[in-house]
Amino acid sequence: MARFTLPRDLYHGKGSLAELKNLKGKKAIIVVGGGSMKRFGFLDKAEAYLKEAGMEVRLFENVEPDPSVETVMRGAAAMREFEPDWIVAMGGGSPIDAAKAMWAFYEYPDTTFQQLITPFSFPTLRQKARFCAIPSTSGTATEVTAFSVITDYAKGIKYPLADFNITPDVAIVDPELAETMPPKLTAHTGMDAMTHAVEAYVSTLHCTYTDPLALHAIKMIHNDLIKSYNGDLEARDRMHDAQCLAGMAFSNALLGIVHSMAHKTGAAYTGGHIVHGCANAMYLPKVIKYNAQVPEAARRYGEIARFIGLEGSSDAQLVDALIAELKAMNKALNIPSCIKEYEGGIIDEQEFNDKLPSVAALAIGDACTGSNPRQPSQEEMEKLLKCCYYDTEVDF
Repeated sequence: MARFTLPRDLYHGKGSLAELKNLKGKKAIIVVGGGSMKRFGFLDKAEAYLKEAGMEVRLFENVEPDPSVETVMRGAAAMREFEPDWIVAMGGGSPIDAAKAMWAFYEYPDTTFQQLITPFSFPTLRQKARFCAIPSTSGTATEVTAFSVITDYAKGIKYPLADFNITPDVAIVDPELAETMPPKLTAHTGMDAMTHAVEAYVSTLHCTYTDPLALHAIKMIHNDLIKSYNGDLEARDRMHDAQCLAGMAFSNALLGIVHSMAHKTGAAYTGGHIVHGCANAMYLPKVIKYNAQVPEAARRYGEIARFIGLEGSSDAQLVDALIAELKAMNKALNIPSCIKEYEGGIIDEQEFNDKLPSVAALAIGDACTGSNPRQPSQEEMEKLLKCCYYDTEVDF
């Protein structure tokens, strides 16, 4: 038996933010990030719509990129003090992910973060509040997923939390919010969405329900991401839908080791963070080459290649064509080819190699590794990470 879970209601299209005024409740807390939603007027609109719905509204602002355990705990404390029956999370993946974790600690104050790390171990939610997610970026699709990524900065580890309990009740996918994204964010979030869809399609847990969502998302992203990056707002609007479809696919099919590696390298180095979407973009071509040693994975990568119009007379040729196409997209989006080139070389080579065994072990233990089509050994994961650092060929 398999399970397929999505939000109860999903509102999409320009102006769909106004659906907030139809929510039924007494109190709503809005969780937001660093200020873009306020700067562009969307926070004021959301607050006004909720008040029009007859609710008392409180804000929890300034959730940082890659939200921390500490921020989650502060937000949960604010919720326990205010006692909302709606949690409305608005912005990029960070405030929505943070709010999902806050939700658990609001309803279950005695739960520990360590208890939630085990996949699908959350207590039953919706005892005190329901959850509405409103994305402003076109990548994470956390508005429709059973996932949240929280960073433990003391340990330098990003933890993917996974449980169908944290799939939002309501998602509002209004492209007007995404039209404000700067080009670099458009590129990184767009390739994050591409990685979601590709990994979902080759996941060992893919199924008849997830496959069409993943394939159609891949085609839309392939057609529209570079246009969106170059300022085409109609393409930007379509990308907002495409990333959501990719999220529907991966929330139910799960992901693979591109994400395992991105999670465990993201906060591991003192030189700075590797932005999640950029990490996925750099690692995806290498992981495809590695996974394609499994014939079934190679066949499915070949199906992706054919579906987006690439040519090849064998699975191997189609895999190579797909890798070349993804590398070309990265180049057009000004995404570096490897970690060594990231942000002018901020990830120190010696530190990378010193931490390689521990980062590789953590990546193998990541929640996303289990559904990857090829299970890496410690030696293989270290080799793969080195290929991603130096941009060398995967030949194992």
